[in-house]
Amino acid sequence: MMCHLHLPVAHSSEMRIQKILDPAHPLCRDDVIWMLGYIKKKVADGDPLLADLSQPRLMHNFLSFAEAAMALLQRSHYCDQETDRIRHWLSEAAFGLIGKASSPL
Repeated sequence: MMCHLHLPVAHSSEMRIQKILDPAHPLCRDDVIWMLGYIKKKVADGDPLLADLSQPRLMHNFLSFAEAAMALLQRSHYCDQETDRIRHWLSEAAFGLIGKASSPL
């Protein structure tokens, strides 16, 4: 049995992000909360990857973060279309912080 406790934190975070953003993965409330917390921590820590983003791109990241957070507050269950939108917002909110880049602004 393989123990995941010895995986580097960055690697396990990347794996979780990939899982959350995978359209085949059933998105749950805990996934959204974890992803928003991950993004918030990266911003609060002043992740140097964010310094490379333009102000319009950062504003788009913030808007997407806010949309995902509001969707989380407004609903307890999601239909497939809402799940796709939330997953898209999470991807956009994390743009520049994760390897899989979405649309550049």
